[in-house]
Amino acid sequence: MKILFTIIITFTLFVSCKKDDATNSADPSNLVVEVSIFEDPAGYVEVEATANNAVEYEFDFGESGSELVKNSTGIITYTYTSSGNYELIVKAYGTSGRFLKKSKTITVDLGDSTIIDDTGYSTPLSYNGMTLVWNDEFEGDELNETFWNYEIGTGSSGWGNNELQYYRRENTSVTQGFLVIEAKNESFGGNSYTSSRLTTQDKFDFQYGRVDIRAKLPKGQGIWPALWMLGANFKTVGWPFCGEIDIMEMIGGGEGRDDVVHGTVHWDDGGTKADFGGNTQLSQGIFNDEFHVFTIVWNSSQIVWYLDDSQYHVIDITPEDLSEFQNRFFFIFNVAVGGNWPGSPDSSTVFPQQMLVDYVRVFQNE
Repeated sequence: MKILFTIIITFTLFVSCKKDDATNSADPSNLVVEVSIFEDPAGYVEVEATANNAVEYEFDFGESGSELVKNSTGIITYTYTSSGNYELIVKAYGTSGRFLKKSKTITVDLGDSTIIDDTGYSTPLSYNGMTLVWNDEFEGDELNETFWNYEIGTGSSGWGNNELQYYRRENTSVTQGFLVIEAKNESFGGNSYTSSRLTTQDKFDFQYGRVDIRAKLPKGQGIWPALWMLGANFKTVGWPFCGEIDIMEMIGGGEGRDDVVHGTVHWDDGGTKADFGGNTQLSQGIFNDEFHVFTIVWNSSQIVWYLDDSQYHVIDITPEDLSEFQNRFFFIFNVAVGGNWPGSPDSSTVFPQQMLVDYVRVFQNE
């Protein structure tokens, strides 16, 4: 096996977990942790922990689905199953019952050895009576900036929602035919989290049609993925006067949230923001388990929302006060962290989180 590098951690801070229950008990001291990260096999790590007076060691590798492991030797191996930044936590317990603790961020890059699971629902590349007028299948190894813009920073007041992330282009990648937007727990630009936000503003917009977006969603408290649109006149009239069509939003956070998606429109109603939305829930599992297709069919009369070709919401847009939805719109894809609707991440939230997009397709009547 080829070792990429070895991390040596020395730790002497004393952490108390309970009072002495024996006069001959001993506290651990001088915790040293060595972490060796291997290139072959990818994701494989070896950890060796030593501490004076230690009788047991506990290891938490920080990957979703991994379990706490305890042993008396302080030596353990682990293989990560996906790329990302993980927090390794090692505890050394003494006979007193007290422990020393050290945490360390481990960066795992599996490269092409991380195979994206493509299971889930899909839709065709053509429909009778319709023409495919625009699509992105996310081929190649980088985002096509002929179509897409990166929006950078924190926007106005957390993009208007008191969100907690800083948007960076580095959190976007294209691999194996998928767009990947990754939310990370990392400090940047004065914020505690980073992610990405992409738009087609001034590069592609359209009026009416069928939109299919195949995606696998992230999960967890405070995670807010969205596939949505704004009116192409946004720069001149602002929001909500331009109108907003939310093809899909999900507010992560456990049962009743990670398995529910929302379809909503926002517009101006005489100087007051108006909203109309619906939602649908999976019969089993969550949206992080596999790919689903989020669809709207939009014409001059109505907007209809579908999940995997099953209708769950509709709005009549013929009233004059909904005239915003008779204009051209552009796409926005993003993963927000925190904000007014989802709330902040908590101890249950696992990072990094990814939204994977297989394709976006726009069809119009012939």
